[in-house]
Amino acid sequence: MYALVDCNNFYASCERLFQPKLEHRPVVVLSNNDGCTIARSDEAKAIGIEMGTPAFMIEEVFKKHNVAVFSSNYTLYGDLSDRVMKTLAAFVPKMEVYSIDEAFLDLSDLLYTDLAKLGMDIRKRIKLDIGLPVCVGIAPTKTLAKMANRYAKKKYKKLGVFYAANQQLINEMLLFTGVEDIWGIGRQYANLLKRNGILTAMDLTKVPEEWMRSNMTVVGQRLWNELRGTPSIEWEYEAPAKKNICTSRSFGKLTGDKSILMEAASNYAAACAAKLRNQHSCAQSINVFINTNQHKVDLPQYSRSITLEFETPTNLTGEIIQYALKGLDIIYKEGYLFKKVGIMMLGLIPEAQAQGSLFDCKDRTKNREILKTMDKLNMLLGRDAVRMASQGFEKRYKLRANHLSQKYTTNINQILKVKI
Repeated sequence: MYALVDCNNFYASCERLFQPKLEHRPVVVLSNNDGCTIARSDEAKAIGIEMGTPAFMIEEVFKKHNVAVFSSNYTLYGDLSDRVMKTLAAFVPKMEVYSIDEAFLDLSDLLYTDLAKLGMDIRKRIKLDIGLPVCVGIAPTKTLAKMANRYAKKKYKKLGVFYAANQQLINEMLLFTGVEDIWGIGRQYANLLKRNGILTAMDLTKVPEEWMRSNMTVVGQRLWNELRGTPSIEWEYEAPAKKNICTSRSFGKLTGDKSILMEAASNYAAACAAKLRNQHSCAQSINVFINTNQHKVDLPQYSRSITLEFETPTNLTGEIIQYALKGLDIIYKEGYLFKKVGIMMLGLIPEAQAQGSLFDCKDRTKNREILKTMDKLNMLLGRDAVRMASQGFEKRYKLRANHLSQKYTTNINQILKVKI
């Protein structure tokens, strides 16, 4: 048996955690630059706010229904997610973190455990220790566990747990779930299935295996097996190393100031370098790109990118920043207002396999030790507490975040204050 634990309306719940007055009030969280809605409380969903709706289009809805609007506070969300995952890890010997607010639990070794009670205990513990509401779905495969979690939210929300303990309960869940709501089935495959009269997950289990393989490839065949109770999706107890790493953000306002672009490129390059070291990888090349805002049709448009190859595969911050600024200098053009600059690391290989150049004069061992110390300090003191000079301190390129909440759990100056 497997379990899928999912935090309910995670971003919105994180904001409510430190502001209890928001209970029963519609809450939405906006994307970067306060662009679109990316999280909604149940109350916000009830008044018709759709996922991905641009905020400027529904400002009147916000005012009419007294909606609490927040900018994305990823520092807060990330810290609370880490607390949830550490709490879950104490319940089971094996766990796979699927996303910031979801995790699969392997229950196969808990032979004499009451799994329904375990699901209830998990829910109570996270609510008590962290304050976030979760739902738990338990079933024989990962796909069915994901479905059981959704079924718990739709049919047993107050209880928050659904344990598909036998075939009758599994069938009940399969009949309730439309093909478009099955984990792993996108819009195109959902339309294909519906055109062939396959409307529910139960219908899908009755399709011939050969049809699934020929129309939905081997991935569809694995899904078919999972729905029929045969585990066919591998577990990833450790997240695989990324094949490419990219850091890019839209600016809070358009700018033609090259120094601001350089500051942003330096910070994005430093972030990419830290990610490379975190997964013990080196990049063979770097891609730098800049864009104007294509939606501003009254302004001149310009978009350009360039890829530069490192002499030696690297994850050294100073070297990556140097190449990033060189690339930016080549593609930058005066007379335009830019919306975005981005850095992408390409050709990633394991650090141990990096082949040195015959003409490489850098003391890479010394640089790696210095950066290892810098990474440790930043982990203890906070992100970018120690940085390269070219990164600056002003962050003139920062995102628009007019509704940003406090970093209650990670900044001593922003902890919750209780007045008595």
